[in-house]
Amino acid sequence: MPAAARIRREAGVPTGAVGLIVDPAQAEAILADGAADLVLLGRELLRDPYWPRRAATELGTDADWPPQYRRAV
Repeated sequence: MPAAARIRREAGVPTGAVGLIVDPAQAEAILADGAADLVLLGRELLRDPYWPRRAATELGTDADWPPQYRRAV
């Protein structure tokens, strides 16, 4: 994470933070602090494919189901 913030600050290019980002509040703080422009969640999404929905709920935002899921209802 510190590397992404430094590259973003010194090079002025968009950066992504990656590695051990498992908590929605942690991901939100990275973006809010301007440490990175993007949070990458590869392993966490393999462990919990519903992480984005859980994160939205924990952060007080409503996330709609993708269209392909709505067809099954």
